[in-house]
Amino acid sequence: MVSAAFTTEQDSNLWRIAVSGAWTLEAGLNRVDMELRHFADKIMGQKLEIDLSGLESLDTAGAMALQRTMRSCSIRDEIAAEPLFGFAGVSDRHAKLLAEARNHLLPCDIEIAEQGAFIQMLERLGRGAGAILHDTLSILAFVGEVMAGMWRIVRDPKRFRVTPTIHHMEEAGLNSTMIVGLMSFLIGAVVAFMGIKVLRQFGAEIFTVEMIGITVLREFGVLLTAILIAGRSGSAFTASIGSMKLREEIDAMKAMGIDPLEALVIPRTIAMVTMMPVLAFIAAMLGLIGGALVAWTAAGISPNLFMARTQDVIVLQNFFVGIVKAPFFAFFISIIGCYQGMSVEASAEELGRRTTMSVVQSLFVVIFLDALFAIFFLELGI
Repeated sequence: MVSAAFTTEQDSNLWRIAVSGAWTLEAGLNRVDMELRHFADKIMGQKLEIDLSGLESLDTAGAMALQRTMRSCSIRDEIAAEPLFGFAGVSDRHAKLLAEARNHLLPCDIEIAEQGAFIQMLERLGRGAGAILHDTLSILAFVGEVMAGMWRIVRDPKRFRVTPTIHHMEEAGLNSTMIVGLMSFLIGAVVAFMGIKVLRQFGAEIFTVEMIGITVLREFGVLLTAILIAGRSGSAFTASIGSMKLREEIDAMKAMGIDPLEALVIPRTIAMVTMMPVLAFIAAMLGLIGGALVAWTAAGISPNLFMARTQDVIVLQNFFVGIVKAPFFAFFISIIGCYQGMSVEASAEELGRRTTMSVVQSLFVVIFLDALFAIFFLELGI
């Protein structure tokens, strides 16, 4: 039995395919099917003639492949009217099979179920809730894997990768100092300006100091830093690990016996948790400086008076309330960024989608945790 094969030639605006051998699955039809698909894509919209005089045997799969190729041309009306249109040298024993195959290539009418807008909205909400539940459980499972990996490092410190951790401390932390500091300085200045404008109506501009100190030290410094880091470094974690996933570098690491969690995730997590309190401290100090500068120029509150009142009125616990939240924010930002990167599959489009999801989920978790901390400290009276 000769394997399936075909040759092509072009005469003016007509393409011809000369088929030979046995066009059956048993004879290896799958080996020429891909070539036939590429050829059909190339001549799509052009006239075609298929010569079957050299065909030895044919099965259903072969007939479907030939009819599919013929249907790629611009003569679909003729195909609908004549099942063997475009075929030459067809034997009687193959004609019936080709005709049956043609009937099964015709598109089927799909009846679209009509649903009201309210039902569609409920369906969409249900799917969204299911997706949120699935992502939440998956991220929690990933947190467990990371914690287990950290415990292995604690038991065997030689597994800890110092160089990647220091590298990510620089990338995620040190290189973010400028943008975090500038943002915090401007936020402090805006808070001071708005506070002065409102409090001046009551002759209480001096209380601007308390407002700046409490809001910047307790909330804005660490919260806005976390939001910036989620958009900058969290998305970078997803993009970096996702690119490695697409290039199959992570599969290569597994083949070499390297644990991707220990090599990629844990160094990033430790670096982020280490640097976030430092960034939050810088943000808080520059926020105070920005507020003090505006208070000095807009309300006549001198830097010496600003600092003296800050020390007298604003207790140190406001600073610690802000700083203590930083490691928790950093942990979940890095976990979500790495999880979304490890979940990338198949395409660059998926990488972009996962990067977007990383930022959105990180921002949601940061704000949610901040709300929980606010309730917790309120109950404690801090």
